[in-house]
Amino acid sequence: MSDTHGKFIWYELMTPDTEAAARFYGFVVGWTAAPFENAAMPYTIFETNGRGVGGMMELTDEFARSGIPPNWTGYVAVDNVDETVRKIDAEGGSIMRPAEDIPEVGRFAVVKDPDGAVLCIMTPLPMDNQPPEAAPDAPGHVGWSELFTDDVERASTFYGSVFGWTKDHDMDMGEMGPYRIFAYKGKAIGGMMKRLPQVPVCHWGYYFNVDAIDQAVTRVSTGGGQVINGPMEVPGGSWIVNCLDPNGAYFSLVAPRK
Repeated sequence: MSDTHGKFIWYELMTPDTEAAARFYGFVVGWTAAPFENAAMPYTIFETNGRGVGGMMELTDEFARSGIPPNWTGYVAVDNVDETVRKIDAEGGSIMRPAEDIPEVGRFAVVKDPDGAVLCIMTPLPMDNQPPEAAPDAPGHVGWSELFTDDVERASTFYGSVFGWTKDHDMDMGEMGPYRIFAYKGKAIGGMMKRLPQVPVCHWGYYFNVDAIDQAVTRVSTGGGQVINGPMEVPGGSWIVNCLDPNGAYFSLVAPRK
């Protein structure tokens, strides 16, 4: 495996109102939004400090009729998309969109894990003149990835086989079972937990870094979003909230202080 196989490299929002979403996330997280000129369809890049951290595309009526809600989806880098698609299928996952090329960007596919959580995989083309990669806790970047699943052990085995992720440690959550911290290249990058009864489907969620949680909560509410859980302090001293944006897409925020 290469140095990037199994690394989260991109995050993408599908939303029915891209202009409103650009204003909301600019206000809440501090991103600037700019069109990606080479895209085959309208596509927006979210940037912080001159570096792209994610993208946005319209959730069209056609997508909505197929059952896709407003959502954030993560992209994981892989050495070879086609080989990884076969691996995912063999390990009990499924393929939502077969491998295809995005000109000047890379080759990608949309996949599901054995419990139905959606991810994208990509073999990116080399990008010129990229700013240096920011620290994991830098404001505006994604600081944590979290999976709600029906079976933590099954998910851990699946992602370990496909991406090479390893178990860092478990936190005991009582009747909810373990919160499994997983690592990429020896560094903890996310967690897996059993899906709560009120969560309708297994899914991935992403935590965007902000400076202070209380101020961010105010921005979420003022901007038309909704806090559905928190603020709460987590082990290590960070503060988190789980939210819905004005169009119903789930996202989370994490900050080093309240």
